[in-house]
Amino acid sequence: MPFELDTSAWSGEGTFTQLLIDRLREVSAIRFVRVEDAPATRSEADYNFISNEIFVAFGTIERRERAIRFGFLPSTRVVTEKSMTISSLEAALTATAEIGAPDYGDEGMLQYLRAERIVPPYQTRGYKIVELVRIYEVGTPRRQ
Repeated sequence: MPFELDTSAWSGEGTFTQLLIDRLREVSAIRFVRVEDAPATRSEADYNFISNEIFVAFGTIERRERAIRFGFLPSTRVVTEKSMTISSLEAALTATAEIGAPDYGDEGMLQYLRAERIVPPYQTRGYKIVELVRIYEVGTPRRQ
């Protein structure tokens, strides 16, 4: 199955988010990525806070497994497993020098926080861009 990307709910802001999307394209176990603007995005005079959410769906692997039915009938069944998990995705992203380890990670989410100061030419005072990116697996239960 080819890689699918849905950016219809994303404004396109966030250079680190784009870097993550480019890296996720290279991971063969990922089948679908959806990027959305999170509701926490805001902008003030001296800083921009960008919050994006990335939802990933992993591919599946089917394997045949022997089984016994009714205690004596031999049979085979097809078992479907995900080809990757959030923790293995964390290891793959950590191995990339431009991305590195997440600031927070658990079995359902990875969170990256990046800050960058930008001083445009001919201005005495710059502004700060703070970018928060959360990566979730599609189909995981909603957090309370």
